[in-house]
Amino acid sequence: MFMHNKRLQYTVRVSEPNPGLANLLLEQFGGPQGELGAAMRYFTQAVTEVDAGRKDLLYDIATEELSHLEIIGSIIVMLNKGARGALAEGAEEEGELYRSLTGAGNDSHVTSLLYGGGAALTNSAGVPWSAAYIDTIGEPTADLRSNIAAEARAKIVYERLINVTDDPGIKEALGFLMTREIAHQLSFEKALHSIQPNFPQGKLPGDPDFTRTYFNLSKGGEVRGSWNKGEGWEYVEDPQPAVDGGDGSASVTGLSDIEEAACEAMKLRTTSSPDADPITGAHLGAGKVEKI
Repeated sequence: MFMHNKRLQYTVRVSEPNPGLANLLLEQFGGPQGELGAAMRYFTQAVTEVDAGRKDLLYDIATEELSHLEIIGSIIVMLNKGARGALAEGAEEEGELYRSLTGAGNDSHVTSLLYGGGAALTNSAGVPWSAAYIDTIGEPTADLRSNIAAEARAKIVYERLINVTDDPGIKEALGFLMTREIAHQLSFEKALHSIQPNFPQGKLPGDPDFTRTYFNLSKGGEVRGSWNKGEGWEYVEDPQPAVDGGDGSASVTGLSDIEEAACEAMKLRTTSSPDADPITGAHLGAGKVEKI
């Protein structure tokens, strides 16, 4: 059961309308790193979770992300307040109204016209929010790592948004939201490492012949470090196919005689002749070509 408290989690003060900034803030409303995506990621994980501690953690953070969505949405609407009224009431001459929406290099006129200056579930480029942003796979040791990365990405977006505004009230609110990304990341880190062992993810350990092997597959400027040298690592300087000791070919066994005959007939029918030099549409379209 959800109970909505009509007060925001953090007090928001906006100095003056700014439709362009409102448009940028949509990134954290309906964008891939935004608050709705985070809330849905953690909520759907919580529903599935069987561990009582992780379930509680995920529900708590999912609910907080919805409160962050409310904060961002409120800021967007306040920043669009002047444009919203002007659009609704036609308070300016047409040309002046257009210039006020598109001035200072912002492209907020699209979201202002389509959504009336409201907080739309799109990113800053107008791309609708998508459930494809939710990358839950149903394995806690994988999902918690994904959650940690999601919080890190969201923090970076908040940093960038803070850097493009000089409104002190907005800076303060965005700083709070950015800080909560850090807190959530720490909680997810603790939850992950409370599962021991938690690497490799899942149940299967992997093939020991390859789990600690590093293939040098890009030539020039090689740099060695703890990621490819030291205890336990096998560094293959010049890897050659096939690393499993086979011939590196692809084959299928178990074809019936009929299937094998059909495949061979198709192969013969569609074989390209290396001796052919046909005149093609490209030749005909090029016209007469003078020899040099």
